[in-house]
Amino acid sequence: MKFKTKKNKIISFSTAAVCIVSGGIDSVCTAAYLKKQNFDLYIITFRYGQRANLEIEYAKKFAKYLDSKQHKIVDISFMKDIYGETNILTDDKQKIPKHFKYSIIAPIRNAIFITIATAWAMNIGAKIIAYGAHTGDNNYPDCRPEFTKSISKTLNLGDIDGISSGLRKKISIWSPAIDGLDKSKIIRIGYEILGHKIFETWSCYSNGIDTKDGKKIHCGICESCINRRRAFRKVSIDDKTEYANN
Repeated sequence: MKFKTKKNKIISFSTAAVCIVSGGIDSVCTAAYLKKQNFDLYIITFRYGQRANLEIEYAKKFAKYLDSKQHKIVDISFMKDIYGETNILTDDKQKIPKHFKYSIIAPIRNAIFITIATAWAMNIGAKIIAYGAHTGDNNYPDCRPEFTKSISKTLNLGDIDGISSGLRKKISIWSPAIDGLDKSKIIRIGYEILGHKIFETWSCYSNGIDTKDGKKIHCGICESCINRRRAFRKVSIDDKTEYANN
């Protein structure tokens, strides 16, 4: 399989790709992009004690939409206890901010996800692991390209003897940020592939606001909802997402 980067360099991978999908718009669009590139998707989702555990149901839905070969939901909810009061994503007693604050960051969350995803990739012979970090995620240390490149090197070193002997395949970790894509660009790509299904993704840091007819919709005012709305506006896509606050 040939995979083109923004610089038109051609990189050869096996056709299997492990994609970390939360159910959010960035990870779903990343998975859709890989599917469009003719990768066989193996989707992995983590239950890590997040307050927005509703997102897992959206991950299940998109694993089916994207015809994932397998969808693993890995329960590491013990992380909620380990994280304690360090962040608002797992500590539901803290108020969700409207703008970025460091309390949004769950320490080395992506490092944990990527490490587990790599173990699975080495089991199935996949040579690429993808997650939805984009250039607009620069406030998050484990979304930056230098982190992605570093952990890729480290994880290969973690089984270098198996790789050298041919028992394992060398892996490469990819994200939209690696190719200089921001949130609006990855949403544009996802919209071209998924159409209106893209509005069925879940971005809200809350677990949903209840409507009178029993539905759960995005709050519309947390940092993630604001970023979602802004990205749609930037690429002139009419946002069909339901928000509690307009």
